[in-house]
Amino acid sequence: MFLDCTRHVKPVCMKKVFLLVLFGACLPGIFYAQYRTYSFKANVSNGERIYRSACVSCHGGDGKGTEQTLSGFEKPSTFPDFTKCNQTTPEFDANYKAVIEQGGPKRGFSQIMPAFGEALSSQEIDDVTAYVRHFCRNPHWPRAELNLPLALVTEKAYPENEVVISTAVNADGAPGWENTVTYEQRFGVKNQIEVAVPFHFEDQNHTWYGGVGDTTLALKRVIFSNLNSGSILSVLGGFVVPTGNRARGFGSGTTSFETFAAYGQLFRTDTFIQTQFGAELPFRTSVAPQSLFFNTALGQSFAADHGRGRMWSPMFEFAASRDLEDGAKTDWDVVPEIQVTLSQRQHIRGNVGFRFPVTNTAGRSKQLLFYVLWDRADGKLTEGW
Repeated sequence: MFLDCTRHVKPVCMKKVFLLVLFGACLPGIFYAQYRTYSFKANVSNGERIYRSACVSCHGGDGKGTEQTLSGFEKPSTFPDFTKCNQTTPEFDANYKAVIEQGGPKRGFSQIMPAFGEALSSQEIDDVTAYVRHFCRNPHWPRAELNLPLALVTEKAYPENEVVISTAVNADGAPGWENTVTYEQRFGVKNQIEVAVPFHFEDQNHTWYGGVGDTTLALKRVIFSNLNSGSILSVLGGFVVPTGNRARGFGSGTTSFETFAAYGQLFRTDTFIQTQFGAELPFRTSVAPQSLFFNTALGQSFAADHGRGRMWSPMFEFAASRDLEDGAKTDWDVVPEIQVTLSQRQHIRGNVGFRFPVTNTAGRSKQLLFYVLWDRADGKLTEGW
């Protein structure tokens, strides 16, 4: 998503930016990593045996669910159809394992799903999870494990069904803040549309002004994804429409084409790297200059309860941008931050961090950044708590 609010960002004591990273380095002894619950050694044949003896009476031999007249209970709206790839591939193996082991309520689902933690070993749960995955017959759907935690500045490569409300508050300089509402809708196997609308509020010469900023309409497509290598690559192209008031500094005054490539790399230690490189190309360069930007985020995910509880993801970002005109300099910023899952179902997440300008700091404010993310595919805002 386009967090334009973070681009209008003076100097700071650099040692503070490493506090969050140091905090994250202390966590491995306390928590287990979230993605380690994915098993690369699952026995699908054994999983099929377990499924047919313990699961088929409710979920059916074909994974679509047994007919209600045979199952003897009314299916809740969250009852899964394992053959629907758009339902199963966005879910982490950790979520499957949590529900199988501890029952539906572990993720805020119906209690008709019993707990099998005492009947099945951890390996057997891995096996049956791998078998359940086979009901999705299309291998081209990107798997949930490649859906890396969303950073505050760097765009992720994974296509999503999310609503993100992000905020940037000036910590020095002229008072002001910007809220951005981003709506993402996935369609097909690898595609996503995106709409982002910013709202500015600024104190200009002791008078407060507010208004809408420039609106972004964009399309993202996954070019490559591979769970075994832990990598995913996407490209995005879109238009930034001049809906903001240029006189107030809320807009550029011209339509721009914005494009970038986003790459995510997940390691089996649950460390991840995300990079984004792109350009903003205004139609009228006499009004606004063309520019390039580069962002990268390094992070580590941890979760309590052997990878099935609340997930914490400390991250550290580097962000750079440069106008394509003579004499222009590159603006570098650093952003320490941490994302945490808020709901029991983990479909509501929050992230908070601080953006520090490092170069060309004159006129660029330090900013407090935060967002709330809602993964709409996993349920309503009121569900899963």
